[in-house]
Amino acid sequence: MAFKKTLAQRLFSISRNCRTSSPCPSLRSAASNHPTTPNPDPGDHGIFRRFFHRESATTSSGLRFLPTGEKLMEKLRSMDISRDRIRLDGLAPPSPASDESPEANLTVADAKKILRLSQIETVKSRLRQIEKNCISYSEFLQICAEECSSVDQGVEFAKMLDESGSVIVLGNVVFLRPEQVVKAIQHLMPASISPSPEDPRLKELQEMENLKSAIDTKAESQVKRELQFGLGCLVVQTAAFMRLTFWELSWDVMEPICFYVTSVYFMGGYAFFLRTSKEPSFEGFFQGRFEAKQKRLMKAQNFDVERYNELKRAC
Repeated sequence: MAFKKTLAQRLFSISRNCRTSSPCPSLRSAASNHPTTPNPDPGDHGIFRRFFHRESATTSSGLRFLPTGEKLMEKLRSMDISRDRIRLDGLAPPSPASDESPEANLTVADAKKILRLSQIETVKSRLRQIEKNCISYSEFLQICAEECSSVDQGVEFAKMLDESGSVIVLGNVVFLRPEQVVKAIQHLMPASISPSPEDPRLKELQEMENLKSAIDTKAESQVKRELQFGLGCLVVQTAAFMRLTFWELSWDVMEPICFYVTSVYFMGGYAFFLRTSKEPSFEGFFQGRFEAKQKRLMKAQNFDVERYNELKRAC
C-alpha cells in the first residue's frame, strides 16, 4: 500500500512538472522535426515523460490523471484486489497416510489361531474322504495325530471334533456321518405329540386304510382262485397220467414222461426263486402272487402308498 501511494505521488508530480515546464527553443525545433518520438531522457523521470508523451499523442482529449489520496483508496477498494487472491488459511492439511497394513496388526496369537483352524479343516477333509460310516477310536486318534504337530494336540482335536458334532464318539466307535445316526434314531423314536381327534390326517388315514383293506381282500381272493385253478390242473394231470399208465400205455412208456414233467416243475420253481428271491414253497407262491395282485390293484385305483406310509408314521 505504501508503494502504491509513493508511485501515485511520483506520477502526479511528474505530470504536473510536464504541464508547468516551458521547453526551450531548441527543444521546440526538435519536437517539430520529430513530433512523435520523444528525446531519450535517462532516469525515472525520463521514462515517465516518454510514457505520458506517448499517451497524450494517442488520445484526442486532455491528459488522464491518476486518482490520489482518498480517491485512490476508493478506487483500490472498488477493484477488490483480495477477491482473486488464493486463500490458503481454510485449507486443511492432508491427513498422513497410514503406513500400517492389515498384515502389520497380525499378532502371534492370531497366527496360531489360523494355523489351528487350518489343521482342523484338514482333519475334517480327510475324515470325509473315508468311505466307511464308522471307524475305531484308535484309528480316529491316529488320523488326528498325523495332521497335527504332536499326539497331545491330536487328542485335543479329537475331543473338539466330538464336542462340535462333526463326529459322534460312542465308546470305541467313531461315527463319521452324524446325520445318518440322527435319522436312524428319529425313525426309532415314536412321535412325541399324538394328533388330536379333529386332525384331518386321521380321517384321511382311515379312508386310505379302508381302501387298502378292500384292495387286500380282493387281491387275496384272486390269488386263492389262481391256486385253486392250479390244484385242479394237478388233479387232471394226475388222472390223465393214471389213465395212460394203466389203460392206454404201459409204465415203461410213462416213466420217462413223468420224469421230464417233474423236471419242468423243478425248473419253474428255480425260476420263481431267481425272480422273487423267495423260497419256492406254497407260502412263497402265495406271497409272490399276492404282492403282484396288490400292486396291480393299487395302480388301478390310484392308491398312494407313500402318502399312506407317511400318515401312518405321523398318526
